[in-house]
Amino acid sequence: MNTKPSVAAIAAAVDRLQPEFAAMSNAIWDYAELSFAEHQSVKTQISMLEKYGFGIQRNIADIETAFIGEAGSGKPVIAFLGEFDALAGLSQRAGIAREEPVTPGATGHGCGHNLLGTGSMLAAVALAGHLKANNLPGTVRYYGCPGEEGGSGKTFMTRAGAFNDVDAALTWHPAPFNGVRSTNNLAVLEIYYRFKGIAAHASNGAHLGRSALDALELMNVGVNFLREHMPQDCRVHYAITDAGGKAANVVQSRTEALYLVRAPEMPTALELASRVDRIAKGAAMMTDTEVEIVFDRAATNLLPNIALESAIHANMVQLGPVPFDEADIAFAKQIQDTLTQEAIKSSVKLYQIKSDVFLNSKVDGSTPLHLGLRDFEGESHFRAGSTDVGDVSWVTPTAQCWAPAWAIGTAPHTWQVVAQGKSPAAHKAFAHAAKSLATTGLGLILNPDLLASAKAEWLEKTEGRPYQCPIPAHVGPKL
Repeated sequence: MNTKPSVAAIAAAVDRLQPEFAAMSNAIWDYAELSFAEHQSVKTQISMLEKYGFGIQRNIADIETAFIGEAGSGKPVIAFLGEFDALAGLSQRAGIAREEPVTPGATGHGCGHNLLGTGSMLAAVALAGHLKANNLPGTVRYYGCPGEEGGSGKTFMTRAGAFNDVDAALTWHPAPFNGVRSTNNLAVLEIYYRFKGIAAHASNGAHLGRSALDALELMNVGVNFLREHMPQDCRVHYAITDAGGKAANVVQSRTEALYLVRAPEMPTALELASRVDRIAKGAAMMTDTEVEIVFDRAATNLLPNIALESAIHANMVQLGPVPFDEADIAFAKQIQDTLTQEAIKSSVKLYQIKSDVFLNSKVDGSTPLHLGLRDFEGESHFRAGSTDVGDVSWVTPTAQCWAPAWAIGTAPHTWQVVAQGKSPAAHKAFAHAAKSLATTGLGLILNPDLLASAKAEWLEKTEGRPYQCPIPAHVGPKL
């Protein structure tokens, strides 16, 4: 089937819509709202969807900032996943290559979710418009997914059944490179351990006290010993969120730590977390204190789908490189000058930008923006991070691509990401991602064999196991 005319039509539609969507992305960058508090961002996104004829379902999974926009009718149902939450403490002026907060300590889009949600929505709008203009069947949905940063919004939406009738889900993420990189992300559990003891004067009444701080420290020591005896591809890390106070002459009566437990598959993560639980209980017994174990959130490991990823890559080859200009490259070079050579080389190695489809050369970071397209190996790589996209992937075939919104060497969750969040290069990147996703969505509609292959692969990887939400039914999002 010759899909080149369709690809060209969708690409042209994206180019026409790009300025309007760039303005929306910039507005969301300005709002910089934290997980589950993205009210202005959601209002802006819903207004855009309504303008282009999408019906809206609000309060998905009883979350005020979770919504679905839908256009078209019939099968298949193609979902585009969008995000729009920011990060605490990453306020930064846009368009400058030095660290300079807009407001010290305020929020900022340090993971590029203003671009992510915009690009996914642009893909949905472009595809829906193409289906309507050509009288083609198919339902296009944009999922407004809140709280990816520390909130597991998609996990709660998946638990509520929001993706149950979806035939395939597509998304993307800003990055220092262009292309598809299949990854096996880790399952993650986030758990609070809260110790309660008895306060006392630390000098003349210490025997009357029961130290919650001692308990917390013993737990941390115990988990450090656990690390030697757990699988090497697992991770356990923590933050002390309440040390009990600043007074050294007090036996601390309350302390708290947040633990993250990660493993390649959720059953392993749950087993490992139960071992951490026992260490916490042992620490409480040793100190004659009490411990409360509070489950916070979780995300299931990602199931990559090579059939879908191969289709995205093929469309990215057709689309060609992102059309960066000299001004884009010059600003990226300024950003790159704030990074170490180790960070630049690490970025190339981490994302395995081994060779370039368009430049036909090694990529070593000498160009500040990725000007081509990385090869797709057709196999998955281990990635120690976690994402709530994983939960969606256990319900329906799911795939994502990456687009070069950042200079090579830029690490997520840094001021450099925020500084690049409104740049013309970043706008070109989200438009390129939109073209890649929309044309892949169209391919799923025009080519039933592609969808059948994606579903067959998904069934093989799930082994017929139904999705098991890792978050207990009584636990809701931390709004």
